Amino acid sequence: PGKDDINRRIADALDEARIPVVLLDRPVLPYPRRGHHDLVGIDNRRAGYVITEHLLRAGCRSVAFVALPNAAATVEAREAGYREALYASGAPVDRALVHRIDPAEPAIVGALMTSRPDAVVCANDRTAARLMQTLLRLDYRIPRDVRLVGIDDAEYANLLPVPLTTLRQPTRQIGEAALAVMLDRVARRDLPI
Repeated sequence: PGKDDINRRIADALDEARIPVVLLDRPVLPYPRRGHHDLVGIDNRRAGYVITEHLLRAGCRSVAFVALPNAAATVEAREAGYREALYASGAPVDRALVHRIDPAEPAIVGALMTSRPDAVVCANDRTAARLMQTLLRLDYRIPRDVRLVGIDDAEYANLLPVPLTTLRQPTRQIGEAALAVMLDRVARRDLPI
């Protein structure tokens, strides 16, 4: 719960020491504030939109969103993209289908499934993997009973008992871009963020 305050204190200490900072994946300040640090990452809102749109085009109509409690700000953006895709397609935007839960808890997942979603957008592959294991233990058949999608394309996703549909996050290219931005920032501190 205190992650945002901790991140802000670390960034402030680096700023005081005049150490350049290039952030990966998310800003220090919560949306809609941007902050004054360089940032390299994917468009998380677009990621949530694209992966939800994929399910809608596949015929799903009751699409849930699952993330862990106290998740990173990127999850908020992914959820916003999820809602935007539902709205744009004319599918119901039902707040009751958005869950911040521990996907490894059978009782909680069972309660989620009482709303009968035909698909679940997971905030990331880790959440999708944990949810998949729990759904299988509860005798749900994936993808026959419910479809799951994730975001990140983590390498372990191919080790799951059912192949996971996921949106790839180009981590190598993000790292290369961050290094280039850092070198530019060190050479020219006056560059705009």
